[in-house]
Formats: sequence, structure tokens, C-alpha cells
Amino acid sequence: MSKVFLKVLKKPPSGAIFLSGSGTNAVKILERFRNPDRPKYWIPKVIVTDRPKTSHAAAIAEKFGLPMVGHGIAAFYREHGLEKVTVSTPEGQRVRQLWTESLLEKLRPFDIDFGILAGFITLANFADAFPCLNVHPGDLTYRKNGVRCLVGLHTIPVELAILEGLDHLRSSVILVKPFTGKPQDIDSGHILGISERVPLDLKGHTLEELQQIFRSRTHGHIHGANHDILFDLANYNQERLKFAGDHAIYPEVIDDFARNFFTEDDSGKLLYKGSPVETVEYHRDGSRTPIA
Repeated sequence: MSKVFLKVLKKPPSGAIFLSGSGTNAVKILERFRNPDRPKYWIPKVIVTDRPKTSHAAAIAEKFGLPMVGHGIAAFYREHGLEKVTVSTPEGQRVRQLWTESLLEKLRPFDIDFGILAGFITLANFADAFPCLNVHPGDLTYRKNGVRCLVGLHTIPVELAILEGLDHLRSSVILVKPFTGKPQDIDSGHILGISERVPLDLKGHTLEELQQIFRSRTHGHIHGANHDILFDLANYNQERLKFAGDHAIYPEVIDDFARNFFTEDDSGKLLYKGSPVETVEYHRDGSRTPIA
């Protein structure tokens, strides 16, 4: 017997799209959905953001005629006595759970069947309320000693690929596991799909030079105002991957997920159309290659 992630419905399942910033993945997903030549396997119901003042969520919702739910996480933390959004402390985890419960209450009227994380920065501990998909800027099938190597937030997976000496990147779409505050939760769900290879462009810099830059840092991976050549290269290549990887496969994986092509066997292993797989490679021509 196999277990479906979505309940079998007499109508297409309803999806909520979550974003924190520019929402370029959300726009691409919705543009593909509105293409009159594409079958409608799911229905977008609402745009959700944890940053209603700074994200493009309101503009995207208006453009595509969708309602928007804003639930600012920074303000919520401040209201509960914490200046910093964190899950690294018990109190931070408690406030995160309160924020999640409040968000789910706001989403209750939309009767959501699954979530689509499209540049949603906040680590999702609402993924146990309904299944959630996320696109990740790294090949999660790449392992060292049996452990997924290219994990982490922001540009970290791309930096890791560079430092590993890889000559390419891939995007991965995963089924999100609820985040409980443990680092091993991050990027640990089923790998539903991977993109074709996107060549890395180091702009003439050598691997040895970039590894030395990383070793010279005080705090390892960096993000934000403090940047160096390695960070800038990772950011540049991540943007290239977004167009050639994320945008190419995310709408396709969403369609296959909505059609219940992905299931689990009794031992929790991933199945695609009933056959065991590690993942599925999605090609730009629309074909798929299951990887066993």
C-alpha cells in the first residue's frame, strides 16, 4: 500500500503560496498556471507573507486577483517581548509556535490543501498542518558520507557547491518537514524533483583562491551587508540558477504533486507513479527521468 500526501478530492486541491521578498518564483508559478494551454491540476487560493510591509506579496496578489494574508513575524515577536526572530531558544520556539497557530487561524477560511513556499524565509513549522513544498538552490542528492551536503539558507548551498569543486548547480524541490529547532530538520524532506545541471561560473577565479577566502572568514558563511568575492559569486550563480533551475521545474513538480504522482510506501520511501525513486529529474523539454 502507498500513502498519498494529499487527500483524494473530487476537485483540484487548493494551494497557498508563501513568500517573504520579491516573489519571483511565485510570479512564475502563477504565470504558468494562467497559461490557457496548461491543464489546471490545482487552484491557487491565497498569497501569504510574513513580511507584509517589505515583500511584494500585495502587488502579486493584486496582479493575479488573489487575496493576501499578511502576518508579520518580526512585529509578532516584539509583541511577545523578543526583539529578535529566533528559534534557537525555548522562548523563541514558544513564540514561533504561537505565531504559527495565529497564522493557521487566518488561513482557516481558505481551506488549504497544500502550501507552496516561494522564497519564504521563515523556517516553516506549519508543515504538519498541511503538506508544503519548497524549492532549494542546491542539489540535495549530492552527499558526503551519506549526508546531504548542500543544505542551508540563502547563498550557503551555492557557496558549498563552489567550495566542493563542483562545476554545476541544480535546484531541488522538497517536501518540507516541520522545523522543530533542530538543524538536521533543514532540507531533510523527500527530494521530489531536481533540475538539469546549470554550469557554475566562477568568473575566472580559481577554487584554491575561493577556498582561501572562506578560510580567512571569521564566522564561516556570511549573509547581508558584509560580503566578499566568494559571497558575490554565490549570489550571482544563485540568481542564474533561479531562472534556469527554479523557474523551470517548480511549476512542473507542483502539478505532479497535485496529481498525487508522489506517494510513500509503508517504510516511508518515496514513490513516483508507484515506483521507488530517490528523486525525479525534470528536463527543460517537459520530460522526466525517475532516479532510483
